[in-house]
Amino acid sequence: MASPPQASPGYSRTITPQMDSLSSKPDQSAMSPAPPTISSGAPRFPPPISQQDQIPSPSIKLPTMLSPANGVKTGSSVPHMSTPPGPPVFASPVRPAAVPFRTSPATPQPVAFSSASSLPTSSPPYFSNGSVELQQQLPSAIEESVPDGKSPCVLFSAHKVLKHKKQANVPSLGFGVLVSPGRDTSPGPQVIQRDPHRCHDCGAYSNLYSNILIGSGQWQCVICGNLNGSEGEYIALSKEELRNFPELSSPLVDFIQTGNKRPSFVPVTDSRTSAPVVLVIDECLDEQHLQHLQSSLHAFVDSLPPTTRIGIILYGRAVSVYDFSEESIASAEVIPGGASPTQEALKALIYGTGISLSPMHASKEVAHLIFSSLRPYKLNVPEASRDRCLGTAVEVALAIIQGPSADFSRGVVKRPGVNSRIIVCAGGPNTYGPGSVPHSYTHPNYPHKEKTAIKWMEHLGREAHQQNTVIDILCAGTCPVRVPVLQPLAKASGGAFVLHDDFGEAFGMNLQRASARAAGSHGLLEIRCSDDILVTQVVGPGEEAHIENHETFKNDLSLCIRMLSVEETQCFSISMENRHDIKSDFVFFQFAIQYSNVYQADITRVITIRLPTVDSVPEYLQSVEDEVAAVLIAKRTLLGAKSHSDAIDMRTTIDERVKDIALKFGSQVPKSKLRRFPKEISLLPEFLFHLRRGPLLGNIIGHEDERSVLRNLFLNASFDLSLRMVAPRCLMHREGGTFEELPAYDLVMQSDTAVVLDHGTDVFIWLGAELAADEGRSAAAVAACKTLAEELTELRFPAPRILAFKEGSSQARYFVSRLIPAHKDPPYEQEARFPQLRTLTTEQRTKLKSSFIHFDDPSICEWIRSLKVVPPEPI
Repeated sequence: MASPPQASPGYSRTITPQMDSLSSKPDQSAMSPAPPTISSGAPRFPPPISQQDQIPSPSIKLPTMLSPANGVKTGSSVPHMSTPPGPPVFASPVRPAAVPFRTSPATPQPVAFSSASSLPTSSPPYFSNGSVELQQQLPSAIEESVPDGKSPCVLFSAHKVLKHKKQANVPSLGFGVLVSPGRDTSPGPQVIQRDPHRCHDCGAYSNLYSNILIGSGQWQCVICGNLNGSEGEYIALSKEELRNFPELSSPLVDFIQTGNKRPSFVPVTDSRTSAPVVLVIDECLDEQHLQHLQSSLHAFVDSLPPTTRIGIILYGRAVSVYDFSEESIASAEVIPGGASPTQEALKALIYGTGISLSPMHASKEVAHLIFSSLRPYKLNVPEASRDRCLGTAVEVALAIIQGPSADFSRGVVKRPGVNSRIIVCAGGPNTYGPGSVPHSYTHPNYPHKEKTAIKWMEHLGREAHQQNTVIDILCAGTCPVRVPVLQPLAKASGGAFVLHDDFGEAFGMNLQRASARAAGSHGLLEIRCSDDILVTQVVGPGEEAHIENHETFKNDLSLCIRMLSVEETQCFSISMENRHDIKSDFVFFQFAIQYSNVYQADITRVITIRLPTVDSVPEYLQSVEDEVAAVLIAKRTLLGAKSHSDAIDMRTTIDERVKDIALKFGSQVPKSKLRRFPKEISLLPEFLFHLRRGPLLGNIIGHEDERSVLRNLFLNASFDLSLRMVAPRCLMHREGGTFEELPAYDLVMQSDTAVVLDHGTDVFIWLGAELAADEGRSAAAVAACKTLAEELTELRFPAPRILAFKEGSSQARYFVSRLIPAHKDPPYEQEARFPQLRTLTTEQRTKLKSSFIHFDDPSICEWIRSLKVVPPEPI
């Protein structure tokens, strides 16, 4: 993947309407985890296969593929504002941004799987699978034209691997992969409606790199070297004939088994439209917040497909479950909120005459009636002190979704086939009933009660996950919601936790997008790789699965991750190291994702990647993908930032990382003891500088709760969103409705222009004072910018807030604080990044300089030099 244009005279790009892809690198919107290493006495390989019997894999073309729509099933497992005039022209992609880092040990260590916090790991899966011997015995089965390391669901930080362990295992730069198990691919993957061929020894899947004996149909595993039979399926008259098998011609394939196990059965209904969605709504809201919430709820109901089943629950001091059988009035069953609901109360609710879940085509008018009947909180009690039994309300919602249980219906268990969804609309903390905390932080026993509440919420989230129910918590308003208590509930169920300023437009958009997210169930990610590679850490929305599979595969020691849900917006970050010096010319990685999709079909997606090995450090650095490396570094760094003081420490860690990269990979400056940062990865310092001072680690967001929510979102986010959250994307409006992409430096603040800054969870539109003075031009520019912002974030979850303001306004500081200060740099460095400055007159330069809001922050060049490192060109 070619690296994006650098911050030099050539780095500007014109963008015109119709945006297809906004990533400067084609296949970089997803990320994937890396395979683990194995050590066990595996049998030696069979005798080498003669070349005449081998089938070289064909050149890889990304085949037409059916995307695994966000869902996972356990299969075989393994251990371990106003309408704008019209859309702007938007055709060319934009450059992605970079992210931070965390040092990993230089010596091989057990895998540490993390998702916001390091998860416990069992003894590491080590086994000797002899990939070196395989490479020595068998010539490569792939033609040189095959692109290595290319898959839309798997992004490696480099497309080559250093052979020497000491050079490769430099923790400051690191090596890893981003895996997006549920990513939608276009074109879709090749679909195979039969069981895959798997290695009898290690459980790996046959793939386009496998060496095949066309006479007998036997194939040799690239992971362990074992020779396996194919039940005669791979017997062929010629090598070309074998290329008709999708798994032998494509790096990514989907094996599908339909729900009723009939090979020809194709489900026609999308279960997303019939799975229940239960709204759990805070009724302790003041009038202004309630009015905004009602508007969002009405729009939400109108957006639902007619077959979607909906439930509505309100909670305050009690839980109200609304009945859809009443068509003219809003009627509800009331359950006390001070304790978990009794079996008798739930039985009366479920077997009563009321209807708690109803399809939209039959209940839309009733839902609108219920929302219109809501009333604001009347008592004279502060927001934070109002009784809210959120925990009890979620328990009731789970019982309604599950329906009659074994206890109620004499052994008949009714469970949904795919993920249901509970969406909590919260305006304050859970202060009453199970999982609650005291109203005030000054309560003498608050720390103990908070700890107890966190455990209870996490347990409830796990129960929801076991029932295939995802819980999203959407908070809004000015009342603190006690993030540490509520966040475990969403996280343990595989859901999202999002904060909003109010219940207005952004909240309503996220309400709709949350319900529309396709979520698979029973997700399992298996990671296998050559024996030379060791997985040291996994960060993402899952936990290590301990599954015994030795009866089927004698030496299956792959790393196995149980996914809490399988969604397109998620990603696993996997860090890896060399176990020892590599002697072979290639290393292999295989990722198998098993899940049940939204059509209730069992899918196994297999992705196999081959990377070449090199001795040359410059050659390796040239293969590094700055954006992917930055995201991997950022996720490892953010994992350690659990508090504000931790975040400050992580900034220091970033400084040390830059110094160490320059020391290990940089060049000596003549007649100086200083070292220059390597030019091959010259964009990396810019990404790390953005990370260091941005919302994830910096101080531009005021409350620690907001920073905590952002960090947890970032740790599980897709590559595209992660990249934007680290380094913003800057687009300047030009005459004619086009946009030019420029580096995110404060030099973009030119008074006669409008600028769009996309920072992941926020999008800012800045209008220069000179342009603002011209009503006609400014209206057209703002309309075009808003349309572009909506296009950029059309499918993003959570939906960002979009803010527009003029130069010199107090809100403009939101915008300026996210730009890299460059106005203090020498003119030649400014012109290197912005060649447009060369055409400005002295008067125009003075005017531009006076428009800057001056901060004490150093420029990126000053920061790098303060670390005793010489900046790379062209920085």
